[in-house]
Amino acid sequence: MKHQVHVAIQIVPIGGGHPYPIIDKALDVIAQSGIDHRVGAMETVMQGPYDVLMDVAKRAQEACLAAGADDVVVTMKVHARRQGDITWEEKE
Repeated sequence: MKHQVHVAIQIVPIGGGHPYPIIDKALDVIAQSGIDHRVGAMETVMQGPYDVLMDVAKRAQEACLAAGADDVVVTMKVHARRQGDITWEEKE
């Protein structure tokens, strides 16, 4: 996929104490990546090149494990298009 996509990611840490500080580590990875994203109550949606977003998603999961989660349960959704980019503006 060479066009811009949207990837929604939800990471649920299992074990390791209260989940919010662990989830915050994943959000830090996403924010520090510099990609455009929107944090929601149940998931975070990222916008950018597919391969870049998959790398960020991987690093976000690794951050949760490094922060003490015993396991992570991850749900991801991808919105891609055969021709052209996916944008926030078309969804507003």
